[in-house]
Formats: sequence, C-alpha cells, structure tokens
Amino acid sequence: MEDPPVAVTLRFMREVNTMAVLARLRENESLIVSEIARATGLSRQAVTRVLDELQSQGLVEYLAPVRPSRGSGRPAQAVRLRAEAGYVVGGLIDPQGIHLAVADLRGTIRASSHVPLGAAPPDQHVLGLLVRETEAVLERANITVADVWSATIGAPGIVDRATGVIRTAPSMPMLTGDVLVETLSKHLACTVHLDNDLKLATRGELWRGSAARVRHLVLVHWGERVGAGIVIDGELHRGASNDAGDLGFLDILASGATTIPGYGRFESWVGVRALAQLVADELEAAGDPERAGVIHQEGEGALDAILTGIGQNETPYLHAVDRLARRFSHGIVALRTILDPELVILSGPLAQVGQPLLDALDRALAAQPLVPPALQISALGRDAVVHGALRHSLDLVEARGYTPIERRGSASSANLLASPVLADEREVPS
Repeated sequence: MEDPPVAVTLRFMREVNTMAVLARLRENESLIVSEIARATGLSRQAVTRVLDELQSQGLVEYLAPVRPSRGSGRPAQAVRLRAEAGYVVGGLIDPQGIHLAVADLRGTIRASSHVPLGAAPPDQHVLGLLVRETEAVLERANITVADVWSATIGAPGIVDRATGVIRTAPSMPMLTGDVLVETLSKHLACTVHLDNDLKLATRGELWRGSAARVRHLVLVHWGERVGAGIVIDGELHRGASNDAGDLGFLDILASGATTIPGYGRFESWVGVRALAQLVADELEAAGDPERAGVIHQEGEGALDAILTGIGQNETPYLHAVDRLARRFSHGIVALRTILDPELVILSGPLAQVGQPLLDALDRALAAQPLVPPALQISALGRDAVVHGALRHSLDLVEARGYTPIERRGSASSANLLASPVLADEREVPS
C-alpha cells in the first residue's frame, strides 16, 4: 500500500490546494471567493493567494463584483476558470474511420471530426489523413498547435502505453509499432499519448455515459472481436499487461467451437460471423435457402442485412439472436462470478441489435443461480473512445498543475489529483 501524501514543503501544500481550487472552478461557470473557501475548507486568505497565482498564470479571471441585492455590504468577488487558456485533443483511429475532438480545459468540446476509411487503405493514406484531420479540427476550433496541451489517441490492438507502441493490431497492421505516435508528434507541440480503444471507451462511459456513478462496471465490445473494459471500485482495471478483460480468448466456455485463425475461441463462437452462420442455419430450416446462401457467403459483411431482418421481427433472425445470446450469456456469467459488476454495458457492432438482444440475454440469464448484473446498450457507441481520450488528456493536464508544457518524470504531480485539501494552510504564513 502506498503511503498517503504529506505536505513536506510549503510549495507542495500550495500545489495541492491549487488543485482543489481549480477542481471547484472547473465544475462551475463562476464562483465567489467565499464559496470556494467553504467548498474546499481553506481560509479566504489561502484561496485568495491561490487565485492571485492562477491569475498571473492566465488560468483564472476575476469578474465584475456582484453587489448584494439588499444592504450596503462589500460586493462579492467572483472568479472563473479561463477554460480557453488551453486545449486537449482526443481521438480514435479504427478500421471504420478517424474520429477527433478538441476540448477546452473544462472538457467542453469545441470542434470534432469524423472521416470514414475506405476498404484496405494504404498505410501512408491512413497516417496522412490523421495528420490532415488533426490540422482541420484545430482550425475549426480556431486554435493553433501551441494551444494544445495534451493529446491522446485510441487504437485497436495491444498497446504499450509507456512507449507509445502498438504491439499487435490485427485489424490495422499498418499501425503496429510507434508510427502513429511518431507521425502525430511531428505535427503537435505536446506529447501524444496512445492507449487501447476499449480502455479509453470505458473511461469515456464513466465520464460522459450512463455509468457516471457506477463503481463496478464492465464495458463489452461485441463485434467480430470481443473484449471488455473493467472498472473496479470506480477505477479502470488494466491488469499486469494492460490487457485485462480480453474476453474473446476464453476457451473453456466454447470448447466445441471452431476457432477463426487469429481470433480467440469465445469470440469465434459469439462474434458477427457466428451470428451470420446462425441466421443462415435458421433460414435454411425455415425453407429459405436462397437468403441463407447470401448470408452465409457474405459472413461478417451480412450484418446490415441481419439487422434489417431483426428490425422486421423475422422469426429466423430472432431465433438466431436467441441462440447467440445463450452462447454469450456464458461470458456474462464468467464476468458476474469473478467481478460481480453492477452494470454491463454492451457496445460494438452487435450492440446495434438493441432491445431484442437485451431481451434474449435476460431470458438466457434467468436460470442462473447468481443475480445477473444490469445490462445496457451503450448510448455513446464509439464516441465513448473519444470522450475517454479527452478525459485522459485532461487528467494529465490536471496532474501536472495545468502547465502548458508537459514535464516528463515529474515526481510530485502524479498524485495531485488524489491528494486531500491541506486546510492547515490557513496556519502557514505566506
């Protein structure tokens, strides 16, 4: 267990108190000094010292005094965070497209971009398009690269966050290695951070999704591949190798399944191609071999047609969803048994099935002895990755004390966000 932080120096004490004041200002359009003092437990004098320092750094702005409606007391001094003092970039690059967003220091999105990728685009086309779209979204936000204090990009595959290297990305092999970070770093003045897309999506759901107050959560991406982002006691759980939640590689649950080369046994059993095979089987059984042949031939590419059939309540398609849900329920039971989450959020291509899928999963889980977690379809979808990337960038900016230039290896800033307010500053002379 790590030792809790202590105020060994006056400088560190003021850094912690500065973070507390900024946190309050970030949550409100403006506050008067006495409100900040009450909310943080600091003395008015301590708050004023912090605000004066932040004003000199261009991070806060004093507003016109608010005169009381009655009486003749001293006007209250209001202050606001200058959220426009700096910006962060968050993004996602995956086989479907490039998503980017720019947010200010309060997390308000100022501009965004989404560009689809064509089938099997050339390597340089993808990286070049990423750079061009980054430049375009900054232009739409009316800012320059000097205004960007941090950037985070999510990508599929196994990501080494410390080195910015994608160790493997079967769906986008052109991103393997450090090419993504190296390419974007040449066009931004700040450090570019890289993380797995599902990990960032989980962070985005906690910040901007329906899971904002959930302490124990699993976000499942369910498509051709299956993976999970895990939250334990409000914190994202990464595991020793940053790939905790790789649900697709469970094999004791699908021992009889045929494994697709390069895929895990469980995701081979429950992925998009598995659903296509089940639909084809059901259409064959219903005496419709022609449509069954089309579905079987298209495989993963048949998802749109399958979604249409489900939306029209066609029996063969609904039966296939039931069969797939019974398979997938074994994965949810494993998550329930080991993690006991309050909520499981479904995202990814198969989450587009919507309520029929939730109903089928509820039926499949009804006979389980343990009470299953609540199930929801993600309202954010892949946008959750971008929100999570923005939140990660903001966390980094906050942790280093809202300084524009990222300082590597800062020993004290890493724990600032979790540190308590040191209210005894009221006893320390300036």
